Amino acid sequence: MTELAPCPICQSPYTYELEDLLVCPECGHEWKAAEETKVEEGFVVKDSNGNILVDGDTVVTIKNLPVKGTSQSIKAGTKVKNIRLVDSDHNIDCKIEGFGAMALKSEFVKKA
Repeated sequence: MTELAPCPICQSPYTYELEDLLVCPECGHEWKAAEETKVEEGFVVKDSNGNILVDGDTVVTIKNLPVKGTSQSIKAGTKVKNIRLVDSDHNIDCKIEGFGAMALKSEFVKKA
């Protein structure tokens, strides 16, 4: 019996084969066995839907985000253009119209 690779999303060791796919029972992620050999190297940032973000992308906020030091919040659906990725807790640096320079978490945005 060959040992299957763990899930690339949640690292679960309980993956199984379903036709030509590998399936993770814990998170439900499915991928082709051929993709298993691809290794993402370097710093990778993904949005709330799992899409890979790169510098210069445009994203949209998916929920209202409170801004420290002010009573205003960034509304859901706000389009943020020309993002810059950084390796920190808030991994998106950007400028938002009406707010100025901001740092956002990628889990609260989706690629536009």
